[in-house]
Amino acid sequence: MRTDTGQVFKLEDYRSTDYLIPETSLTFRLSPGATRVTAVLTVERRDSVATSAPLVLDGDGLTLCRIAIDGQELAPADFFATPDQLTITTPPAASRFQLLIETELAPAQNEALMGLYRSSNVYCTQCEAEGFRRITYFLDRPDILSVYTVRIEAPRHEAPLLLSNGNPEDSGALADDWHYAVWHDPFPKPSYLFALVAGALGKVADSFVTQSGRDVELGIYVEPGKERLAGYAMDALKRSMKWDEEAFGREYDLDVFNIVAVSDFNMGAMENKGLNIFNDKYVLADQETATDADFANIEAIIAHEYFHNWTGNRITCRDWFQLCLKEGLTVFRDHEFSADQRSRAVKRIAEVRTLRAHQFPEDQGPLAHPVRPRRYREINNFYTATVYEKGSEVVRMIRTILGAETFRAGMDLYFERHDGEAATIEDFVKVFEDVSGRDLSQFSLWYHQAGTPNLTVSSTHNATTQEFTLEIEQSVPPTPSESRKRLMHIPLAFGLVGADGKPVAYNGVEGASVEDGVIHIRKRRHMVRFSGVTERPAVSLNRGFSAPITLSVEQKADDQFFLAGHDSDAFSRWQAFNTLLTDALIAAFRQTLGGKPPVFTARLTELAGKIAGDETLEPAYRALALALPGESDIARDIGKIIDPDAIFSGREALSIAIAKANRETFSSLYDRLATDGPFSPDAASAGKRALRNILLDYLSVLPGGAALAAGHFQAATNMTDRAAALTVLAHRHRGSPEAIKALAGFEAKYGSDPLVMDKWFQIQASVPGPQTVDAVRALTNHPAFSMANPNRVRSLIGTFSSANQTGFHRADGEGYRFFSQTVLEVEKRNPQVAARLATALRSWRSLEPVRQAKAREALLSIANAENLSADLRDIVERTLA
Repeated sequence: MRTDTGQVFKLEDYRSTDYLIPETSLTFRLSPGATRVTAVLTVERRDSVATSAPLVLDGDGLTLCRIAIDGQELAPADFFATPDQLTITTPPAASRFQLLIETELAPAQNEALMGLYRSSNVYCTQCEAEGFRRITYFLDRPDILSVYTVRIEAPRHEAPLLLSNGNPEDSGALADDWHYAVWHDPFPKPSYLFALVAGALGKVADSFVTQSGRDVELGIYVEPGKERLAGYAMDALKRSMKWDEEAFGREYDLDVFNIVAVSDFNMGAMENKGLNIFNDKYVLADQETATDADFANIEAIIAHEYFHNWTGNRITCRDWFQLCLKEGLTVFRDHEFSADQRSRAVKRIAEVRTLRAHQFPEDQGPLAHPVRPRRYREINNFYTATVYEKGSEVVRMIRTILGAETFRAGMDLYFERHDGEAATIEDFVKVFEDVSGRDLSQFSLWYHQAGTPNLTVSSTHNATTQEFTLEIEQSVPPTPSESRKRLMHIPLAFGLVGADGKPVAYNGVEGASVEDGVIHIRKRRHMVRFSGVTERPAVSLNRGFSAPITLSVEQKADDQFFLAGHDSDAFSRWQAFNTLLTDALIAAFRQTLGGKPPVFTARLTELAGKIAGDETLEPAYRALALALPGESDIARDIGKIIDPDAIFSGREALSIAIAKANRETFSSLYDRLATDGPFSPDAASAGKRALRNILLDYLSVLPGGAALAAGHFQAATNMTDRAAALTVLAHRHRGSPEAIKALAGFEAKYGSDPLVMDKWFQIQASVPGPQTVDAVRALTNHPAFSMANPNRVRSLIGTFSSANQTGFHRADGEGYRFFSQTVLEVEKRNPQVAARLATALRSWRSLEPVRQAKAREALLSIANAENLSADLRDIVERTLA
């Protein structure tokens, strides 16, 4: 484990290497405790580099066994090797030479799950971001592109399957029942995309015919006996391949495409060229073990990793500062895919909820950074919602500004101009400037400047002059290292809605550029005047969430209620109701702090019933509308002096008020949504289940709720309904006979299935209230739990710390103490997972003073631990700064 070196990497310090490695040949002789890796690197000196320049290669905990150049063993005086670096002090004067490096690894002891490791008797690699240097010494950076040929040798009985990147070239038998396979990838790639898998796995096979008529062999490899659970993933893969051809003109380029599902994995999945490695939770699914959310995630993540073949692999990023060039762009692509496969409106609402829940707090806290960071100390800590989700929103804004047709032309030019290169954000933006003729320099601040912009908006209508005016002012709050912000180019989609719900016409507009229903905000203040407006309209702003901003709108509640019932933009209609709910919950928070019971208007609670029963709306849409803003969402909007218990109390009171006001409507609809037909994971069926299950949650707070939920649990024919009912029982009726029986029954039925047991851990870790920390502590000793498995850790510890506001933020600080101890325990095995857990305290300064002090103590206890990894120290020190 690398401990902190204190080195800070800066974008401004980027320089190209003195040497290139155009060809890499690797031979692995696999053994759990002593794998031998022989690397033969073809090294080229750049023309401008002096012959005396040393060759310095990256390593991480390596043991060097042998080194030679052009067949000659090097003398000790010719090189200097440490576990973390290899320096060839006097390379040959020739412009090109071959360097042989032999290292020895212990995959079975690699609990960090980076580099080459062994999981459930399967050899596996994870090399992004800097894992390849744990395999052999290399120029381990994204701008070193090499053609790889890989030979894998292993005992046949131990590893009958031998996979790597590219196309299979050769295989055969060796002595002593060993065998080998050779793989060749003809496309140059950076080292972080290298992959190897070896073991005994079952295969689901299929094929795909590309738009040019090429046959591609498809394979998904899983633990033997679980092949039946990979069918949906295979279907999602084939749909992804077809969609990318149709939507972006991108055809797959190898003869095979393989996916391997493993149980121990730090990430969701990895896009290694031709050999994607997945966390098995994003591959394995059937109605008995997976929820509708699991099916949707599998579809999206399969697509995401496949789409990386062009946005990430064929065109990669020059350096890690450009990470959003592959991740944000590919998230945009997978969002578009899912929107086309499912419901565009529902998908957009879900995307925005995720952005607000994860990225907005990041922008508002000590871990804020631009979409393209300017500096980092540990790159693993910058795989963030800002890079992924906000990065996607920036790409979406480019399409909004240019229009779909010009955007597609820009993407086509990007693929044509930069195929086979390691590119930058500037390269990406330039293609859109070139195809559109527009100057996007001000817009590019979205990549370079941290923080969530806010627009303050007020409106007036002059009936005499028939003029409607919007006064819009932009501001960006200060973030760490950026106290002064520059003005952004914000594309604000809008609509003027008349009393009949139809668009209000206007003759002209002045004060800002307005194109295709979008106001282009470029100055600090705009007075946007619409002429020929005979009636005062309701204003629908940021339609479709055209920009990742916050809005402070001087708007009457009547307008919000009107838009919630009539806005033609589905997202803005949802937003109007969500804003009404948020305002009510913030008021309830303040009433609770003041010692008063929360009061809610009948108008609000009745509107919930109208939305629930509106058959013109998709069931999935209604389910999202009825889902109250989360406790963390309310805390974010309140901003400071947060008391999680008061937020929870207000939210519970609103749930009860809505349920009481709509009992008959909800009960009738709940009954009508019951189905006896066969299960299908399609969007329409999933939407009906989502609506019925949120109605169950509301009805469960009324008398007889426990019995209703218990009946729902017993009657469930799929995991979506079963998990929803179990959540209601555990959360709403904690300790009741019905809850105890359901939890025990679920454990007895699924105790041998780790992925399903993750749901059992999650449900219990998110039970609100101060008692949950004790339950979570006890569950760490459950036979199905393991601190060594990232999925188990995330399901229990991650859920408790990030999704249980009242339990984690227990007033006496016990949640923080348990958390800090657990983070340090996890860090001993897996620094990456520990660092990501630690981000749960990023908003500690917004808590009320008592909790704030106790959270700070917990952070200091982590910071003061000895031999802290670079990953964890980076997060904690920035959080405390």
